[in-house]
Amino acid sequence: MSRSRLFITFLVLPSFVILGAVVFYPFVYNVVLSFGNMNLTRIREWQLVGLAQYIKIFTEPTQPDFYAIFGKTIIWTVVNVFFHVVLGVCLALVLNQKIPGKAVFRTILILPWAIPQYIVALTWRGLFNYEYGAINLIITKYLNLPAVEWLRSPTEAFIACILTNVWLGFPFMMVVALGALQSIPHELYEAADMDGARWFQKLRTITIPLIRPVMIPAISLGVIWTFNNLNIVWLVSNAGEPSDNTHILVSFVYKAAFNFYNFSYASALSMVIFVILLTLTLLLMNRSKATEAAY
Repeated sequence: MSRSRLFITFLVLPSFVILGAVVFYPFVYNVVLSFGNMNLTRIREWQLVGLAQYIKIFTEPTQPDFYAIFGKTIIWTVVNVFFHVVLGVCLALVLNQKIPGKAVFRTILILPWAIPQYIVALTWRGLFNYEYGAINLIITKYLNLPAVEWLRSPTEAFIACILTNVWLGFPFMMVVALGALQSIPHELYEAADMDGARWFQKLRTITIPLIRPVMIPAISLGVIWTFNNLNIVWLVSNAGEPSDNTHILVSFVYKAAFNFYNFSYASALSMVIFVILLTLTLLLMNRSKATEAAY
């Protein structure tokens, strides 16, 4: 090996060691653990039992039910990502125009993304308080409607989690969309104006096609982040309350591991989540042809 190659290997080796320690080894260990029977009573004496944990996930009834949690996770992901993209793109279209105070609006709208998630979750939990929360105060005082028991009913608690995550997630899509909009040549819009194109026609034929290659990877990331967003559900609903009816898959994995101490079951469920997300991402990227230019 030449000295230059040896020097390059010396520089790259620490990165591989760190990746192996914090990514590859935990992943492989989690895969192995998913085929075992480790729980609180078998911390050191656990054994490999094959597909028993995976069979248990799909066949044995749990409380809450796996299929109910999976359906709720799909609703959670689709609704959140939809509003993230719609709000983000709409706000980006507005901020891309010449409006007074644009820098101030950009700063204000980016704040939800800049604040740590646990602070956001606990703040919104206080806003949804039945007796003292600002949201019920607005509903009762200004809309003359009865107060909503946001955190005491499964449906309302789940809606509260969604509202919190929508507020938290739209700035990322807004920043990505705004960057994509600013890269579109103005000559295209000028040519469209000369042809008498309306605003909606320019949006459909110029704006959306040109920002799609940027937005599709961002949406893929949004799907993964939202699908795996433990903090909001866990903190706003107080660990899946009421009666474990607001869980999504990742929060149920956390509860199975660190409340029920069924580590192998939680590992198997996390691998199911990994396969689901990998499949969704590959399908989304292939159908959108977002990576076609990279080959």
